[in-house]
Amino acid sequence: MTGRTSGPADQEAAALSAMGEALLLANEGRTAHAYAPGGPAGPGPVGLGGGADGGTGRSGDRTAHPGPDLTPSLDPLAIAGLDTGSAKASEPGREPARESGRESGREPEPTPESAPDEPASRTRHHDLTWPEARRAARAAGRRLPAVSRPLAGALGHALAAPLTALTDLPSFDTSAMDGWAVAGPGPWLLETRQLLAGQRPGVALLDGHAIAIATGAALPPGATAIIRREHGRTERRTDGGLLHATHGAPTPGQDVRPRAQECRGGEELLSPGVVVTPAVLGLAAAAGYDELRVITRPRVEVLVLGDELLDHGLPHAGFVRDALGPMLAPWLEALGAEVTGTRRVVDEVDALMSAIGETTADLLITTGGTAAGPVDHVHPVLHTLGAKLLVDGVAVRPGHPMLLAELPGGGHLVGLPGNPLAAVSGVITLVAPLLRTLAGRPVPAPYTAELTSAVPGHPTDTRLVPVVFDDESAVVPLHFHGPAMLRGLATADGLAVIPPGGAAAGQETAVLDLAWGTAGC
Repeated sequence: MTGRTSGPADQEAAALSAMGEALLLANEGRTAHAYAPGGPAGPGPVGLGGGADGGTGRSGDRTAHPGPDLTPSLDPLAIAGLDTGSAKASEPGREPARESGRESGREPEPTPESAPDEPASRTRHHDLTWPEARRAARAAGRRLPAVSRPLAGALGHALAAPLTALTDLPSFDTSAMDGWAVAGPGPWLLETRQLLAGQRPGVALLDGHAIAIATGAALPPGATAIIRREHGRTERRTDGGLLHATHGAPTPGQDVRPRAQECRGGEELLSPGVVVTPAVLGLAAAAGYDELRVITRPRVEVLVLGDELLDHGLPHAGFVRDALGPMLAPWLEALGAEVTGTRRVVDEVDALMSAIGETTADLLITTGGTAAGPVDHVHPVLHTLGAKLLVDGVAVRPGHPMLLAELPGGGHLVGLPGNPLAAVSGVITLVAPLLRTLAGRPVPAPYTAELTSAVPGHPTDTRLVPVVFDDESAVVPLHFHGPAMLRGLATADGLAVIPPGGAAAGQETAVLDLAWGTAGC
């Protein structure tokens, strides 16, 4: 449960129908596009954008489909026909090539002789389709408890309850301009007093009288309109002064912000699940709130695995820089998490066992070690600890050997592949949906965009390809999209979801925001 509220059932059904139809049309004919060998691996001859590696003009005019409260069985991308798990590698001659490096290899399936030794808690879901994996991650956790926080500490949390107006806004009639408050028709006799913001309005304004007033000041009783300072002229006389309107007689209520113009007391301003942004803080303060009821942010710890990783200096002699450590923490914060720490763990079973067994985080994320290499210890350690594997491999490229497990203590672990772009795929596939559930955040509304060039597909797996928007709101596929590459991602506006079989130039496909600051993936 995410704490979101849904509209009426008929509106939700209509929205789902329209979205499903649009996305189905966007992916129509996808099986007609043949897979180009080597396409998923890197920038080679795959026809990706014709050199559009840099940032092109990016238009914000994207067509977003309605975003109702979708249950796991109504995943919008599954409705789109992207769930093609039936066309798996079991088909003759369709065995997909595995990715290389720390992503290569899989833990072997248990043989009939070894199956009895497999604990019941380790029932696996091997190579789920990409939509299935996202649904499994979304359903794996439960929304964390609600807490009350002062406004300054609520930023980034999701509302646990509706934000309801505590009073009318504004709570009194106010002047929208600097000028004069007038009563009745003019010319008006000027009073010597003036009204400033924060002052009580005092005695009533008599008919035919005017008083100088500042923006935001409360109107005195009897006032019928405001004359802007640039629309009035004063005349000094021995018996006081007169105010003349220079732009015609004011209409009743002119330049007045009437009481309850924005809302009435008791009116719902924001629904549960809305993320607290600076604007939400401002609205809450204006409505009279000192604290907000919000969902606890999930505590997340990141373990970076790999003895070959450097945390400073140039790569050299078999050592590479750790790209995931600096990237994950701020991204996870943007997704609603409270990152309690990022630390390195050596490639030793005991070290990993201690790190996983001692965690108190709601979600533990590991990078690397999810395959079946000689120092890939994540699977054996989870087995020994008695963790329950919920997802063990996903039919997506890059990022195939990702996993999701429920730890004995009640928290969860997401094992990301070690290659950077493959790990990003794991964040979008497993981490983001799970964090949304834990943090009470809504599912972002999906949208589609037209591809400017063809993108080859894997025969059975979904591909996630970095793209940028052009001036026509179409998406340009980027080069440098291999599992170990971040160059394309660094300039990307989002990731295009390429269904099995690929997509043709001009075809529409779903696009996921990277959510560096909005958590929209």
